[in-house]
This record gives sequence, structure tokens and C-alpha cells, in this order.
Amino acid sequence: MRIEISIQHQTLTLFDDFGGVKARYRVSTAANGTGCEKDSGCTPLGEHTVRAKIGAGMPLNTVFIGRRPTGEILSPQLAAQYPQRDWILTRIMWLSGTEVGKNRLGNVDSMQRYIYIHGTPDSEPMGQPRSHGCVRMRNQDVVELFDLVDVGTPVVIVE
Repeated sequence: MRIEISIQHQTLTLFDDFGGVKARYRVSTAANGTGCEKDSGCTPLGEHTVRAKIGAGMPLNTVFIGRRPTGEILSPQLAAQYPQRDWILTRIMWLSGTEVGKNRLGNVDSMQRYIYIHGTPDSEPMGQPRSHGCVRMRNQDVVELFDLVDVGTPVVIVE
């Protein structure tokens, strides 16, 4: 299995071991565009790997802060209470860059930048770049993908 994320098309495609498309999802990447610099708010390009999977078995819309469930489930009331929060929901697949100097180590390390594939409120549009650097997915979709991939799955992010 491998994952390809297209910035241009705002899609995430899961390929099987033979190159066939196993699944395709609409996503939302960074509003600031692409880039690997720390604190840029951009989505990093290049080769990555799924370094960790967080949230197995948690209910849909589970709220995470610092990769830990807060005990909250996103609701319209909670969203209204924290309108500026960048919601990380349901599941997290933490990405680690594999290209030294491009997206690994130093000022460009995707893992140190906390770049994830994660769930987002269903009210957020997909197919439009609106994240703070991560790859946002619908909650049902992120659960499906989470269950299909393993830690170590290759991920490439392309323009």
C-alpha cells in the first residue's frame, strides 16, 4: 500500500501493492500552500511515511489536543464555544518526512512540525486548501483510511 496526496486536486489516493486504486478521498491541505519550513503553516511536499497511528477505536468526532483525546466529542455547542480552534478529530496519522534537508531534520522536519492526516468537522469544506499544514479528511473517511494502512505506509505529497 501507498498513499499519494495531490495538492492540485485536493485528493488522497490509496494504492494497493499492485498500483491499483483502492480508495480515493477529497481532502483539504494548507491554506498557505506548499512548503516545508517550520512555522510556515504550509503542507510539506515529498516522500513521507506514516510514523504513528493515534485514536484507534475512539468515537467519531473525538477531540484531540497534543495527540491525546480530551474526553470531548465535537458538537455544535463545543464548536461555538471555541470558534478559532483548529479541530483535530477522530483519528491521527502522524507523518514523518524521509528526505533529509527537504522534509526531515533541521528546520524542515515534518514530524517535528506535527504534520498529520486527521479528521476535521464535517462543516469544513473538502477540496479546498484551508488547513494549517495538515491534511484534513472527513471523519468517516479518516476512519476508513486509518483501518486500511499500517505504520510505515509510504506517503508522497505532490503539487
